[in-house]
Amino acid sequence: MSRWRKALIAASVGAAASTAFVVTSSIPGQAEASLVATYRCTNGIAGAGVDIEARITPQIEAGGLMNVRWGISYKGTQRFGSPGFFPEGSSLDLEGVVDISGAWVGQLRPRGAQEQGELVPGEFLDLPEGLSDQGSIGRSGTVRFKPGALTVRFTPAEGEVMVNNDAPDITYEGDWRRRRTAEEFDDHLYDVHRTGVQNAKATLNFTGTKVAYIARRERGLGKIQVKLDGETVTDPLVEPGKDRNGTEMTGTASKEVLWESPELEYGPHILEIINYEEKRAYVDAFRVTVSDIAEPPEHDEATCDLQGDPGAIDVTVPGPTDDPSDPPTDDPGDEDPGDDPSEEPTDEDSTSPGDDSLGGDHVAVVPTGSSSGSSTPKSSKPTATRYVRAQVPKTPKGGVDSGEAPVAPGGPPLGLMTSGAVLMVGSVGGGLLLRRRRAAHVGGTGR
Repeated sequence: MSRWRKALIAASVGAAASTAFVVTSSIPGQAEASLVATYRCTNGIAGAGVDIEARITPQIEAGGLMNVRWGISYKGTQRFGSPGFFPEGSSLDLEGVVDISGAWVGQLRPRGAQEQGELVPGEFLDLPEGLSDQGSIGRSGTVRFKPGALTVRFTPAEGEVMVNNDAPDITYEGDWRRRRTAEEFDDHLYDVHRTGVQNAKATLNFTGTKVAYIARRERGLGKIQVKLDGETVTDPLVEPGKDRNGTEMTGTASKEVLWESPELEYGPHILEIINYEEKRAYVDAFRVTVSDIAEPPEHDEATCDLQGDPGAIDVTVPGPTDDPSDPPTDDPGDEDPGDDPSEEPTDEDSTSPGDDSLGGDHVAVVPTGSSSGSSTPKSSKPTATRYVRAQVPKTPKGGVDSGEAPVAPGGPPLGLMTSGAVLMVGSVGGGLLLRRRRAAHVGGTGR
């Protein structure tokens, strides 16, 4: 083989190596596929049962991270309900589990939280927009993601709420009448419940750490007995017909705190207000307080079970490529010019969607950089669509003011190498043509 042909082959190999470097040094593309898991949640804030749908999507992200996102939504008409009266700021927290097998073994725990507005018992709770968790990609290979358990927790906001006398969680036994009152009396929301029947009872069911009974003080009112969680807690009885000093009232005082509980353990409680005598008695409002709760209460927690087998998602993480800036170990003259080093691996070199090496039904997702399409499930249970978002590495501009030009990262540019190869081919061709003309000329003068 002539030295000119060897030089031409070496230039071609250099151009091809530069092309391969641009592809393999870019950030891996992000491929997405999702599967849908359905959960049945019971107990705590779920009551008799709430169905939740989770759309689970693993993603390979820039920086060597694998992120698993869960899109969460209610399925059906049932919703998580507030367990009591709470000020704005309560939180609904969801935590899922994703089991990982294959090239990595372990778990990710996607989490999400949603702050709630002011709540009354049974009011629907808003779900988080989504859950997420991420881990560093430790090695290349195929990784399987399979959804596991889901837990729902409610954390009440610290603060106090005024509960009006006609709230749905207040029940009345005996002859109680609700009356609208004039602004001059300054009752809470300008209404009260009133009775003149002995042993007439008003009952409040609440969840919190403290409660207060609020009503009028005025002359001629009967004594009140208070029970908390079935136990009598007023001895002596409450006397709304007297002021705080024990003196008979001469007028009317509204929104008076007639009785307040000590600090209670957080949880559901029952307060009973009983008219002890056959005299007039009032119920205006109750004040429910929640102290700071460090951890979500266990009795509000809902347990969620997977319904059926949602399948799994496989993600193939590409391995590192050789640095094309390293000198080749083989003589370029021994290479077959028909083998293009820039060719990308065929589908036979990657994990096939039908590969059963991990077992079970799954959807294979292979990050491919700039290609797009849809993934095909092995069976009809999981279905998903793959979306690919190209990632473009940032190119640094400028350099340190050292008197030297900045060195372009990542090796010689493709355009420069290609131009050099074309120039070399042109030079070789021109030299051969010149030698032939000289030979022809010499031959002509010798005749």
